[in-house]
Amino acid sequence: MSVAGFIFTFVCGVFLLTVPRRWAIVPLLVGTVYMTVGQAIQIGPASFTVIRLLVVVGFVRVKTRGERVVGGFRTLDRAMIWWAVIATITSVFHKNPSSNLISMLGTSYDYLGLFFLMRIFIGSMEDFVAIAKVLLVLLIPLALEMINEKITGRNAFSIFGYVTEMATVRGGKIRAQGPFAHSIFAGTVGAVCMPLAILIWDKSRKRALAGLAVAGIMVLTSASSGPILAVVAMVVALLIWRIRSRLRMMLWSFVGMLVVLNFIMNDPVYYLLARIDLTGKSTGWHRAALIDAAVKHLNEWWFAGTDYTRHWMPTGVYWTQDHTDITNHYLKMGVWGGLPLMIAFIVVMASAFTSVGKALDLSRNEPLKHQFHIWVLGVIFFGHAVSFISVSYFDQTIVFFYLSLAVIGSVYSAKAAAASRKSQSNEVPFVPPINEPSTPHA
Repeated sequence: MSVAGFIFTFVCGVFLLTVPRRWAIVPLLVGTVYMTVGQAIQIGPASFTVIRLLVVVGFVRVKTRGERVVGGFRTLDRAMIWWAVIATITSVFHKNPSSNLISMLGTSYDYLGLFFLMRIFIGSMEDFVAIAKVLLVLLIPLALEMINEKITGRNAFSIFGYVTEMATVRGGKIRAQGPFAHSIFAGTVGAVCMPLAILIWDKSRKRALAGLAVAGIMVLTSASSGPILAVVAMVVALLIWRIRSRLRMMLWSFVGMLVVLNFIMNDPVYYLLARIDLTGKSTGWHRAALIDAAVKHLNEWWFAGTDYTRHWMPTGVYWTQDHTDITNHYLKMGVWGGLPLMIAFIVVMASAFTSVGKALDLSRNEPLKHQFHIWVLGVIFFGHAVSFISVSYFDQTIVFFYLSLAVIGSVYSAKAAAASRKSQSNEVPFVPPINEPSTPHA
């Protein structure tokens, strides 16, 4: 870690320890937006990035202040813990089980740490709306840097390591990436932050419009199809709000359509991904072929994952000779821990969507605006779910996913706890009958 990286981390850590609870998440977001994962302290086999160090500081704060998750533990919290347990157990079935175990313990620490810290720091929708205002402002310098990177072809964040100085060029287009490991991640962060403008629209319309512009700039300068597809998917999800009473019917209709297409198409239905090209140089075919290869080689990874996927595809990756490019987060879970870990991750995703639905049910007597804000949370999470089909998060982008997941958990838990208290207060206490003494006979 450089001197600049150490000072940056130290300042973020001080703020994390001292600011009020509702603002404690801001230093984590600053560390995500303005620093690459190349800034890290190496201790033996463990690498402590800025985010990982801030998570340590965050738990020191939580311990010293006695802070707790809002509304108690719920299904989503337990699903996250089970994911980590399964990830740890399946890691020992790989080659070099000790090193794999250490690696997966580190990953579980990152994911659980981020999730539960954000569950603690964000206690309500009001807290998240306040954070949304700050986050959209934090993205402004990043968007300006990405514009400069798009024009000059040079990445200013290269001074912190991990990202190259010269921007990637594909099909003659410069793909800006900022501090993120790939341009797709930069664009994805911009995409999933766009709906935040809706949350603050009635409070600060100018800031909301600026936020939309900033997030849109990040999507466009990344020159990647995945973020654009995520934006389209979220726009469709927002439009469904007006006909949300028919959501179940639409979902089953969509599933039925996929089944029919699977029978009438020459290739499996997931090859529809190969037809999506929103930038002129998309790799949709690779993503479809990757799913096909995973299905054909199911016997190799279903139990506890695999250490070798290079033979799945005609292309590999430069950082290892053992794997192809696993550009699918769901399949990455399978490579890490087989069907058990993939199913555990899908359960986490399903629990989040279920929590959104339950939170909406608990809010049916509240103003329509409050219900719509909960819907927007689901829309943001849906953006991540769609993005996972075309990219596997492996850098600080994961912070934004767990931010979305934690907010959903906190909003639902808070409403469920409030509903439980109200139900208990409305109960009529049981009063045992009083046995009157009988009147003595004269």
